[in-house]
Amino acid sequence: MLTSSTLTRFNSKTMTRIHYAIGDVHGRDDLLEQMHARVRAHHEAHHAERPATIVHVGDYVDRGPDSIKVIDRLMRGLAGFEVICLKGNHDAMLLTCAQTDSRQAWLTWLGNGGAATLMSLGVSLRFGGFEPKDVAGALGNERLAWLRKLAAYHLADGFLFVHAGILPGRPIEEQREEDLLWIRRRFLESDADHGVLVIHGHTPRDEPEVRHNRIGIDTGAAITGRLTAVVLAGMQAPEFLTVQGEPAY
Repeated sequence: MLTSSTLTRFNSKTMTRIHYAIGDVHGRDDLLEQMHARVRAHHEAHHAERPATIVHVGDYVDRGPDSIKVIDRLMRGLAGFEVICLKGNHDAMLLTCAQTDSRQAWLTWLGNGGAATLMSLGVSLRFGGFEPKDVAGALGNERLAWLRKLAAYHLADGFLFVHAGILPGRPIEEQREEDLLWIRRRFLESDADHGVLVIHGHTPRDEPEVRHNRIGIDTGAAITGRLTAVVLAGMQAPEFLTVQGEPAY
Protein backbone atom coordinates (compact mmCIF):
# COMPACT_ATOMS: atom_id res chain seq x y z
CA MET A 1 0.00 0.00 0.00
CA LEU A 2 1.38 3.38 -0.99
CA THR A 3 0.84 5.86 1.84
CA SER A 4 0.98 9.65 1.96
CA SER A 5 4.08 9.42 4.15
CA THR A 6 5.80 7.39 1.45
CA LEU A 7 4.98 10.05 -1.14
CA THR A 8 6.24 12.74 1.22
CA ARG A 9 9.60 11.00 1.37
CA PHE A 10 9.86 10.51 -2.36
CA ASN A 11 8.68 13.92 -3.54
CA SER A 12 9.90 17.41 -2.93
CA LYS A 13 7.27 20.10 -2.37
CA THR A 14 9.03 22.12 -5.03
CA MET A 15 8.72 19.43 -7.71
CA THR A 16 6.88 20.82 -10.71
CA ARG A 17 7.44 18.17 -13.40
CA ILE A 18 4.74 15.58 -14.08
CA HIS A 19 5.87 12.05 -14.89
CA TYR A 20 3.81 9.69 -17.02
CA ALA A 21 5.16 6.12 -17.16
CA ILE A 22 3.76 3.72 -19.76
CA GLY A 23 3.91 -0.06 -19.39
CA ASP A 24 5.06 -2.78 -21.77
CA VAL A 25 3.70 -2.18 -25.29
CA HIS A 26 4.74 -5.44 -27.03
CA GLY A 27 4.01 -4.50 -30.61
CA ARG A 28 0.64 -2.86 -29.93
CA ASP A 29 1.04 0.36 -31.86
CA ASP A 30 -2.73 0.80 -31.84
CA LEU A 31 -2.73 0.96 -28.04
CA LEU A 32 0.35 3.16 -27.88
CA GLU A 33 -1.26 5.68 -30.24
CA GLN A 34 -4.36 5.74 -28.02
CA MET A 35 -2.27 6.09 -24.87
CA HIS A 36 -0.25 9.00 -26.22
CA ALA A 37 -3.52 10.75 -27.06
CA ARG A 38 -4.87 9.95 -23.60
CA VAL A 39 -1.74 11.31 -21.91
CA ARG A 40 -1.87 14.49 -23.97
CA ALA A 41 -5.55 15.06 -23.13
CA HIS A 42 -4.97 14.34 -19.44
CA HIS A 43 -2.05 16.73 -19.27
CA GLU A 44 -3.91 19.54 -21.03
CA ALA A 45 -6.89 19.08 -18.71
CA HIS A 46 -5.04 18.78 -15.39
CA HIS A 47 -1.43 19.96 -15.60
CA ALA A 48 -1.14 22.21 -18.65
CA GLU A 49 1.08 24.69 -16.81
CA ARG A 50 3.64 22.08 -15.77
CA PRO A 51 6.37 20.41 -17.85
CA ALA A 52 5.96 16.67 -18.35
CA THR A 53 8.06 13.61 -19.05
CA ILE A 54 6.78 10.38 -20.57
CA VAL A 55 8.85 7.35 -19.58
CA HIS A 56 8.32 4.13 -21.52
CA VAL A 57 9.60 1.21 -19.42
CA GLY A 58 10.65 -1.07 -22.29
CA ASP A 59 9.47 -4.12 -24.21
CA TYR A 60 8.38 -2.39 -27.37
CA VAL A 61 8.66 -5.49 -29.53
CA ASP A 62 7.45 -9.13 -29.76
CA ARG A 63 4.05 -10.80 -29.31
CA GLY A 64 1.95 -8.02 -30.83
CA PRO A 65 1.69 -7.39 -34.59
CA ASP A 66 3.34 -3.98 -35.07
CA SER A 67 6.72 -3.91 -33.34
CA ILE A 68 8.34 -1.76 -36.02
CA LYS A 69 5.52 0.77 -35.97
CA VAL A 70 5.96 1.03 -32.20
CA ILE A 71 9.69 1.70 -32.56
CA ASP A 72 9.07 4.31 -35.24
CA ARG A 73 6.43 6.06 -33.14
CA LEU A 74 8.74 6.20 -30.14
CA MET A 75 11.60 7.49 -32.25
CA ARG A 76 9.39 10.36 -33.43
CA GLY A 77 8.61 11.33 -29.83
CA LEU A 78 5.56 13.31 -28.76
CA ALA A 79 5.47 17.08 -29.22
CA GLY A 80 5.35 19.00 -25.96
CA PHE A 81 6.76 16.18 -23.83
CA GLU A 82 10.19 15.02 -22.86
CA VAL A 83 10.16 11.36 -23.95
CA ILE A 84 12.47 8.79 -22.35
CA CYS A 85 12.56 5.21 -23.60
CA LEU A 86 14.14 2.50 -21.47
CA LYS A 87 15.39 -0.89 -22.56
CA GLY A 88 13.33 -4.02 -21.88
CA ASN A 89 14.48 -7.63 -22.01
CA HIS A 90 12.63 -8.19 -25.30
CA ASP A 91 14.35 -5.20 -26.88
CA ALA A 92 17.67 -6.62 -25.71
CA MET A 93 16.86 -10.02 -27.23
CA LEU A 94 16.07 -8.38 -30.57
CA LEU A 95 19.40 -6.57 -30.51
CA THR A 96 21.24 -9.79 -29.70
CA CYS A 97 19.63 -11.63 -32.61
CA ALA A 98 20.51 -8.77 -34.94
CA GLN A 99 24.16 -9.57 -34.34
CA THR A 100 24.44 -13.32 -33.67
CA ASP A 101 23.29 -16.60 -35.19
CA SER A 102 23.56 -18.35 -31.81
CA ARG A 103 20.89 -21.05 -31.84
CA GLN A 104 20.26 -20.63 -28.11
CA ALA A 105 19.82 -16.85 -28.36
CA TRP A 106 17.41 -17.20 -31.28
CA LEU A 107 15.37 -19.98 -29.69
CA THR A 108 15.06 -17.93 -26.50
CA TRP A 109 13.86 -14.92 -28.49
CA LEU A 110 11.46 -16.89 -30.69
CA GLY A 111 10.09 -18.68 -27.63
CA ASN A 112 9.25 -15.28 -26.15
CA GLY A 113 7.30 -13.87 -29.08
CA GLY A 114 10.12 -12.91 -31.45
CA ALA A 115 8.37 -14.45 -34.47
CA ALA A 116 5.83 -11.60 -34.39
CA THR A 117 8.68 -9.11 -34.67
CA LEU A 118 10.17 -11.01 -37.60
CA MET A 119 6.79 -10.78 -39.34
CA SER A 120 6.65 -7.05 -38.60
CA LEU A 121 10.11 -6.73 -40.17
CA GLY A 122 9.17 -8.87 -43.16
CA VAL A 123 11.93 -11.35 -42.29
CA SER A 124 11.55 -15.09 -42.87
CA LEU A 125 13.19 -17.79 -40.76
CA ARG A 126 14.29 -19.42 -44.03
CA PHE A 127 13.53 -22.99 -43.06
CA GLY A 128 14.94 -22.63 -39.58
CA GLY A 129 18.06 -20.63 -40.44
CA PHE A 130 19.03 -17.82 -38.09
CA GLU A 131 20.18 -14.80 -40.12
CA PRO A 132 21.24 -11.80 -38.01
CA LYS A 133 22.10 -9.79 -41.13
CA ASP A 134 18.49 -10.05 -42.29
CA VAL A 135 17.21 -8.69 -38.97
CA ALA A 136 19.81 -5.91 -38.88
CA GLY A 137 19.11 -5.01 -42.49
CA ALA A 138 15.35 -4.86 -41.99
CA LEU A 139 15.74 -2.71 -38.87
CA GLY A 140 18.12 -0.34 -40.61
CA ASN A 141 20.91 1.73 -39.11
CA GLU A 142 18.70 4.41 -37.56
CA ARG A 143 16.52 1.97 -35.61
CA LEU A 144 19.54 -0.08 -34.55
CA ALA A 145 21.29 3.01 -33.25
CA TRP A 146 18.17 4.03 -31.33
CA LEU A 147 17.80 0.58 -29.76
CA ARG A 148 21.46 0.50 -28.76
CA LYS A 149 21.14 3.85 -26.99
CA LEU A 150 18.19 2.83 -24.80
CA ALA A 151 19.01 3.44 -21.15
CA ALA A 152 18.58 0.73 -18.52
CA TYR A 153 16.96 3.08 -15.98
CA HIS A 154 15.88 6.66 -15.34
CA LEU A 155 16.08 8.35 -11.94
CA ALA A 156 14.11 11.53 -11.25
CA ASP A 157 12.34 13.23 -8.32
CA GLY A 158 12.62 10.19 -6.05
CA PHE A 159 11.29 7.79 -8.69
CA LEU A 160 13.37 5.05 -10.29
CA PHE A 161 11.96 3.95 -13.64
CA VAL A 162 13.22 0.58 -14.83
CA HIS A 163 11.96 -2.32 -16.90
CA ALA A 164 11.93 -5.29 -14.51
CA GLY A 165 13.14 -4.04 -11.14
CA ILE A 166 16.30 -3.97 -9.09
CA LEU A 167 18.25 -6.33 -6.89
CA PRO A 168 17.30 -5.22 -3.35
CA GLY A 169 20.13 -3.85 -1.25
CA ARG A 170 22.43 -2.96 -4.16
CA PRO A 171 23.04 0.70 -5.12
CA ILE A 172 21.61 1.61 -8.51
CA GLU A 173 25.04 2.36 -9.97
CA GLU A 174 26.11 -1.20 -9.05
CA GLN A 175 23.05 -2.97 -10.48
CA ARG A 176 23.65 -5.48 -13.26
CA GLU A 177 21.76 -4.82 -16.48
CA GLU A 178 20.61 -8.45 -16.46
CA ASP A 179 18.73 -7.81 -13.20
CA LEU A 180 17.31 -4.50 -14.40
CA LEU A 181 15.87 -6.26 -17.46
CA TRP A 182 14.93 -9.70 -16.12
CA ILE A 183 14.54 -9.82 -12.32
CA ARG A 184 11.26 -11.01 -10.86
CA ARG A 185 10.87 -12.85 -7.58
CA ARG A 186 13.69 -11.34 -5.50
CA PHE A 187 12.46 -7.86 -6.37
CA LEU A 188 8.71 -8.45 -6.42
CA GLU A 189 8.66 -10.21 -3.04
CA SER A 190 10.94 -7.70 -1.32
CA ASP A 191 9.58 -5.36 1.34
CA ALA A 192 12.86 -3.46 1.48
CA ASP A 193 12.97 0.31 1.41
CA HIS A 194 14.82 0.95 -1.86
CA GLY A 195 15.33 4.64 -1.09
CA VAL A 196 13.29 5.46 -4.20
CA LEU A 197 9.87 4.44 -5.44
CA VAL A 198 10.48 1.95 -8.25
CA ILE A 199 8.20 2.18 -11.30
CA HIS A 200 8.47 -0.96 -13.42
CA GLY A 201 6.90 -3.27 -15.98
CA HIS A 202 7.96 -6.79 -17.06
CA THR A 203 5.60 -8.80 -14.84
CA PRO A 204 2.02 -8.57 -16.15
CA ARG A 205 -0.91 -8.26 -13.80
CA ASP A 206 -4.62 -7.76 -14.42
CA GLU A 207 -4.38 -4.36 -12.75
CA PRO A 208 -1.54 -2.02 -11.76
CA GLU A 209 0.25 -3.30 -8.68
CA VAL A 210 0.88 -0.71 -5.96
CA ARG A 211 3.23 -1.42 -3.04
CA HIS A 212 4.97 0.86 -0.58
CA ASN A 213 8.26 0.48 -2.48
CA ARG A 214 7.18 -0.08 -6.10
CA ILE A 215 4.43 0.33 -8.70
CA GLY A 216 4.03 -2.27 -11.45
CA ILE A 217 2.34 -1.04 -14.63
CA ASP A 218 2.51 -4.01 -17.02
CA THR A 219 -1.06 -5.12 -17.73
CA GLY A 220 -0.19 -7.50 -20.60
CA ALA A 221 -1.00 -5.34 -23.62
CA ALA A 222 -0.46 -8.10 -26.18
CA ILE A 223 -2.51 -10.69 -24.30
CA THR A 224 -5.22 -8.59 -22.65
CA GLY A 225 -5.37 -5.67 -25.07
CA ARG A 226 -4.93 -3.37 -22.05
CA LEU A 227 -2.13 -0.78 -21.83
CA THR A 228 -1.62 1.14 -18.60
CA ALA A 229 0.18 4.33 -17.60
CA VAL A 230 0.76 5.84 -14.16
CA VAL A 231 0.61 9.58 -13.54
CA LEU A 232 3.03 10.83 -10.89
CA ALA A 233 2.27 14.39 -9.87
CA GLY A 234 4.22 15.31 -6.78
CA MET A 235 2.29 14.84 -3.56
CA GLN A 236 -0.84 13.59 -5.28
CA ALA A 237 -1.64 9.89 -5.12
CA PRO A 238 -0.65 7.98 -8.26
CA GLU A 239 -3.33 8.03 -10.94
CA PHE A 240 -3.70 5.37 -13.63
CA LEU A 241 -4.69 5.76 -17.26
CA THR A 242 -5.80 2.73 -19.26
CA VAL A 243 -6.61 2.14 -22.92
CA GLN A 244 -8.31 -1.05 -24.04
CA GLY A 245 -8.29 -2.86 -27.37
CA GLU A 246 -8.68 -6.40 -28.62
CA PRO A 247 -6.22 -9.05 -27.44
CA ALA A 248 -3.53 -9.77 -30.05
CA TYR A 249 -4.11 -13.53 -29.74
